[in-house]
Amino acid sequence: MTERGFTSLEASEAAAAAPEIGVGMLGYAFMGKAHSNAYKKLPYMMYPPPAIPKLVALCGRNEAATRAAAMRYGYQGFYTDWREMLRDDRIQLFDNGGSNDIHAEPCIAAAQAGKHVLCEKPLARNAPEAAEMLEAVTKAGVKHAVMFNYRFVPAIRQARLLIESGALGQIYHYRATYLQEGLLPSKGATRTWRHDKSRAGAGALGDLGAHIIDLGRFLVGEYRRVGALATTFFKERALPNGQGTGPVDVDDAFAAAVEFENGAIGTLEATRVAAGRKNYNCLEINAEKGSLRFNLERLNELEVYWAEEEPGATRGFHDVMVTEPSHPFIANWWPRGHIIGWEHTFVHEIYHLLDAIANNKPVEPYCATFEDGYKAAVIADALLRSAEIGEFIDLNY
Repeated sequence: MTERGFTSLEASEAAAAAPEIGVGMLGYAFMGKAHSNAYKKLPYMMYPPPAIPKLVALCGRNEAATRAAAMRYGYQGFYTDWREMLRDDRIQLFDNGGSNDIHAEPCIAAAQAGKHVLCEKPLARNAPEAAEMLEAVTKAGVKHAVMFNYRFVPAIRQARLLIESGALGQIYHYRATYLQEGLLPSKGATRTWRHDKSRAGAGALGDLGAHIIDLGRFLVGEYRRVGALATTFFKERALPNGQGTGPVDVDDAFAAAVEFENGAIGTLEATRVAAGRKNYNCLEINAEKGSLRFNLERLNELEVYWAEEEPGATRGFHDVMVTEPSHPFIANWWPRGHIIGWEHTFVHEIYHLLDAIANNKPVEPYCATFEDGYKAAVIADALLRSAEIGEFIDLNY
């Protein structure tokens, strides 16, 4: 059989329909791997793609590790200085997957260099730092997004669409918990940058709480006031090199009561020392006409209760598999019932951002912008302040 190829015209038309966007990534560990996987998977799964991400360069401090990661993930090259990387004209999108202390300066510099910016959450270590970042991207006129990737879980997006449609009516309650065991000393966890306030900004509040804070805004609306407790159970932690211990000055856990501008009330809780909990991000919304419940550990499912179905009955929630072609994002993947995974949320968000860049579309409201990242930082700062003084804090952006 004679091999058949594509004509030069077909190839050129395909290239014109999907322009290349050069990507420069800061960070090669957990988030660097997750983002890189999404860039590589996107062009043939989110088809036709609005743009083809071109993996230009990866940046990290450790030359050997950065080189190895760049080769593994398929980047054309690597840098050990992000300033030098930002001078690379092949890069149009700067993706910051570094630790919290290197979010602000590189993102601001990237915006000033005219590059679009994607930053991991939390956007910054505190609200003033986040405000500087928001000001920079706004002044530069570049596209900007924060990797609040749970907005791009099909079940979460379906929940948002149900709420937008008015199907739930007035919302009364939002309760969200994000529980992990990963930083329990009994699990072998040692002191890292995440236990250092100068680098992390906050502990469980910034690491996990940021997600459920943002989901509250995404699904319910703006917060009016918050009150919180926060604690550090382990004020000293073993150093990874076995050379003694080091201090911890961030929270291990927090719990909060919140009020929204629309009158709904809620609770937030996050901890990294909940034995037995792996990645338990669970939320529930109770409203006039029904309720919704989601658990990240069952990512493809949304529990739904409709009050009008229950006159005099005792039935409860029913479990919906959010895998129909009509559900958000699913048409790009597999036949109904064939589930997707956590990593696909990054594909969905990056697709959205590339579409915004290539076609000059707004990033908001479905994707979190630096404004959303700033507001989440304001709320996180208020929660920490409330825990410190023992009073509710009214929010002011």
